[in-house]
Amino acid sequence: MSFSVTLLDLAGFAALLLWGIHMVQSGVLRALGPRLKVILGRALRRPLQGFFAGALVTTLLQSSTATALMVSGFAAAGLVALVPALAVMLGANIGTTLIVQALSFDVTALAPAAILSGLIMFRRGAGSAMRDLGRVAIGLGLIVLALHHLVDLLRPLEDAPSIRMLLGAVATVPLLDVLLAAVLTWAVHSSVAVVLITASLAAQGAVPPNAALALVLGANLGSAIAPVLEAMGKEDPTAMRLPIGNLINRGAGVALGLALLEPLGQAMVRWQPDPGRAAVDFHTLFNIATALAFLPVLGPFARLLEWLYPAREDPADPARPRYLASAAGDTPVVALGAAAREALRLADALDEMLDRARAALIGGARHQIAEGRSGDDVLDRLNREIRSYLAGLDPDELAPADRRRVDEILAFAANMEQAADVVSGRLMTDAAKRLSRGIAFSSAEEGELVKLLERLKANVRLAASLFMTGDARAARLLALEKSAFRESESEAAQLHFDRLRQGLAAQADASFLHIDIVRDLKLINSHVVAAAAYPVLTRAGELLPSRLAGTPAAG
Repeated sequence: MSFSVTLLDLAGFAALLLWGIHMVQSGVLRALGPRLKVILGRALRRPLQGFFAGALVTTLLQSSTATALMVSGFAAAGLVALVPALAVMLGANIGTTLIVQALSFDVTALAPAAILSGLIMFRRGAGSAMRDLGRVAIGLGLIVLALHHLVDLLRPLEDAPSIRMLLGAVATVPLLDVLLAAVLTWAVHSSVAVVLITASLAAQGAVPPNAALALVLGANLGSAIAPVLEAMGKEDPTAMRLPIGNLINRGAGVALGLALLEPLGQAMVRWQPDPGRAAVDFHTLFNIATALAFLPVLGPFARLLEWLYPAREDPADPARPRYLASAAGDTPVVALGAAAREALRLADALDEMLDRARAALIGGARHQIAEGRSGDDVLDRLNREIRSYLAGLDPDELAPADRRRVDEILAFAANMEQAADVVSGRLMTDAAKRLSRGIAFSSAEEGELVKLLERLKANVRLAASLFMTGDARAARLLALEKSAFRESESEAAQLHFDRLRQGLAAQADASFLHIDIVRDLKLINSHVVAAAAYPVLTRAGELLPSRLAGTPAAG
């Protein structure tokens, strides 16, 4: 086989390896994406929990870079403290070692079974999590298959003088090995692939043991480059804290490893005679050592990063509080007024999200889906800031009426934020489902959705007004709006069952999605009612445990 054909085969199977990793990552994100964010969100409270969560998520995603980008987004949005986020990145680096260890063994026999089972799941699980898990199985099979063929292609390199001369020249300069592997890892966004290829080269004797260790060091350094470049495009300097912290972590470890490369190489050869296994094990030991070194000092390290990259407030940032002045906390009545004004901004943000939802559901504007989902971050931060602000008030300075107003503000903000969660999580998912499946609503269904969305927006505005006025008549009107949405849900369900009886499968798909959207709008409206109407009716003594007091009987 000619040299050019061998290089083409090598590049092709390397590309197959990267595509398999991509399939695993995309399949896991599609099947478990929201759950992974929940796992990280819950774990990002304590450093040790974040460490293990980072290892778990990276093992599932097959990429520490993907975990780094996800956590960097959380940190840049202010949703997580810097110390737990740094701990997640240390855990993510451990996660890559688990992947490399698992794939370094000969599991070639599992590849056909994984691809076959994945294909069956992919073909039979249309529109479900099974389809995404099938993608994961296919990706794992392709990874194993690509690695097997890469090893077969690399075996003849031992007898190819030109290739050995080229690799030998590179291997004589460890720093060049580090830079080469770092650039390659950044280019392919996968340290796993580079470490596995390095192990294959070492196993075939194409590179000496010390050069293999240097390439592993470079792969670890390269995995930290992509998040830094991603953060450099953002205006907020705080977005640089986590990526730079991870890069410093990697860089310090690589610098020390490079300085001790000769004794480390001798120790690894004595401990593990197989050069391929030695490279894999060194990758594991390197990441364990850096984790043990940095975990105890994450607090001071985070303060250093905060000093290097101070926060810069953007006056135009919709998530930035505008009325929560710290000096107002000395006067409870002023503080409560400021918190109430800030809470009204949640209603405005929810109103904008509903506009984007309408554009996505009716107009098919795909970009509005992402913008609608990002709007939830605004309400999350404002709600969090309001809670922290009110928690700082002195309870002894609050009169009974003030305490009741605190409860009302907290209830309003929490329900508006929960309504936004439904819009970003469920309603935007419905919009994406309609676009991906090419579902078209009838003119009657579109008209019903437009009517409900406009009614819901009017209820949000009424809730904002009611939150400030506390008028019992307006509260009763808002509470009675729940009946209208219940009726719409019943009508949508009846239409769907009628189409099923008539065997109209295509129209039944549209009506089924229509029911889901109506139910989501009903749930959003329930939160809006709970935000403003129920506190007023409770205070007026017009809300019983099960129903409104004094509601006129029908008929």
